Amino acid sequence: MSNQDWEQVGPERYFVIGRGRDGQPAATDFDLVTLILARSRPEPAMPPEHAAILGICGSPLSVAEISAYLRLPNSLVIDLLTELFGARRIEARAPIPPADLPDLSLLEAVIHGLQRL
Repeated sequence: MSNQDWEQVGPERYFVIGRGRDGQPAATDFDLVTLILARSRPEPAMPPEHAAILGICGSPLSVAEISAYLRLPNSLVIDLLTELFGARRIEARAPIPPADLPDLSLLEAVIHGLQRL
């Protein structure tokens, strides 16, 4: 089946991929900006969605990016990631915080000081 055929199947596909989970929130702290990095390579016997996640996470990707690449709902991707995390096949990292910028008044004072030189 091609990706397009799978997309036409609908919610039943998600039920099968999620192994019948009822959509309850996962017990992990994954959110859409959590960065995921594979710790192992895909194996032939693993479910295709797990293999796909491990295949694309050679460098850190956010949960939202993984969801977009796989064309799966975020909640289902979080369930899959929870399974992989429990098996120690991935590691999760907090997103890189934005750099702390100095106060605008300090920058203005430096600019004025440089202009006086």
